[in-house]
Amino acid sequence: MDGTVLVADDDRTIRTVLTQALTRAGCRVHATGSMVTLMRWVEEGRGDVVISDVVMPDGNGLESLPKIAKLRPDLPVIVISAQNTIMTAIQAAEAEAFDYLPKPFDLPDLMKRTAQALERKRLRVRNAAPSELSPSVTGTAAVGQTDLPLVGRTPAMQELYRLVARVLNVDLPVLITGESGTGKSLIARALHDFSDRQDAPFVVATPDDLLPTDGMDRLVRRAGAGTVLFDGVGDLDADAQARLTRLLDTLDGSGPRVLAISQGDLAQAAARGTFREDLFYRLAGVVIPVPSLRERMEDIPALADHFLARVTRDGLPARRFSADVEDALRAYPWPGNVRELENLVNRLAVTGTEDEISKSDVLGALGAPIVPGADTPDLSDERLSDAVHRHLKRYFDLHGGVLPPAGLYQRILREMELPLLEIALDATAGNQAKCADLLGINRNTLRKKITDLGIEVTRRRKLM
Repeated sequence: MDGTVLVADDDRTIRTVLTQALTRAGCRVHATGSMVTLMRWVEEGRGDVVISDVVMPDGNGLESLPKIAKLRPDLPVIVISAQNTIMTAIQAAEAEAFDYLPKPFDLPDLMKRTAQALERKRLRVRNAAPSELSPSVTGTAAVGQTDLPLVGRTPAMQELYRLVARVLNVDLPVLITGESGTGKSLIARALHDFSDRQDAPFVVATPDDLLPTDGMDRLVRRAGAGTVLFDGVGDLDADAQARLTRLLDTLDGSGPRVLAISQGDLAQAAARGTFREDLFYRLAGVVIPVPSLRERMEDIPALADHFLARVTRDGLPARRFSADVEDALRAYPWPGNVRELENLVNRLAVTGTEDEISKSDVLGALGAPIVPGADTPDLSDERLSDAVHRHLKRYFDLHGGVLPPAGLYQRILREMELPLLEIALDATAGNQAKCADLLGINRNTLRKKITDLGIEVTRRRKLM
């Protein structure tokens, strides 16, 4: 690499590491822990690339981006930040940063991006007319809510953040895929709330909304120039798929942006012939896969702390997790993903009596955790009672000779109730009346349990 890099970070260790790595790569480096000093260097015309932290003692890297762009529109800025939220990535993209990386960053990756920024600057200087390099005012970072429950610093989540930021204002349909409880609807909402369409309507369409022949037309009229989200597109029957295909063909630039959510893999469904291939390609202008919680286990402690802090802000007494809780949370497979973790933390916050939430509290709320990767025998012929006995025995063993917390009976019944209701609702295609009849309980009772357990119900037309 050949060029001068300006590094701004209040962490002396980071400044030292970057200075040494960039110098070895052939760059000249000016490093500072002050935003004021960085801006003076920019005003003086120094540097070919800037690498800047967000939070500095005397300024904010994101807030300085518009000023840098005005002074030096040809100067690429790479933002690095320990604030690993989707808002950081969105604000960096809105402020036209060259790139954004979370802390702790991968040094070779940062070096590669720095080399790309230097090359882009050389190409712009070589090819641009003089008027194109004169100062110009750029847009400022979007201002919006910063407490979106999309938390994570793992590479999978950081890539998700960057992808969302890149497609905010791209007029292409977006297909959001992932397991139940991963936060797909939050991604869809962020794509609307932080886009140029944020002041227009956001309309959510479920399969039931599409049953009437004029249902889709009404949805589009309601959405206007905003956003229409088709939730559960993988559950649409052949007639609804055909109507949606025809509708998408009629939309033009003045209509709403189209987003879609699917739990299943629509590409595979299209290949099998169970989903219209032409509809898939109309919906999948950009595909955003949302990782399961199992794919980002490193994010679990931060997510748990986030949910605990949120219920505290909502008025519950302040509580904290004990140091050994993390092991219990990591040992669980989280079939319900982030939503299940959120429900667990809320339950612990409401039912707990001590300031500290212990490992025993967590194990008790989880029931019988499953250890991923453990060797298990062939259980294909195992009776339900045998399976319950085996998991309860493991649950008691995990307490190391100490009795579990009191209230075990209701906790275990609740843990068995959740999968029973989810499977029954799936078997009856989300029809609550049929599900209540199948279970032998009152429909109002079923509705209350769905609400209490935070179960997401998706209606389909075809029933078992």
